[in-house]
Amino acid sequence: MAEILGILVNSDKNLSHLISIVWAARSKGKEVMIFFTHRGVLLTQDPRFKELESLAEMSLCKESYEAHNLDPELEIPGIDESGFANQSRHGDLIYYSDRYLVL
Repeated sequence: MAEILGILVNSDKNLSHLISIVWAARSKGKEVMIFFTHRGVLLTQDPRFKELESLAEMSLCKESYEAHNLDPELEIPGIDESGFANQSRHGDLIYYSDRYLVL
């Protein structure tokens, strides 16, 4: 079983850095799980966000998404309806990850 890198994204900065980290982890055979919260949910609106679609299991904090007045009806590459979660998903990410990173 591959090791899992868990990444919490709570900032709307560093999308390029996030993409690079995910590519590096995948090239080393790691699985990647990402949870977006607070201002991190704003990254879903960046056109480059789609680069993460097939590289990581992604979810986001529904409360944060709605608090930033983002439309939950818009399609987000790599995040379906089940990816709109609460902070318990963040807890799962921490529990199942072998390594954990905060951006």
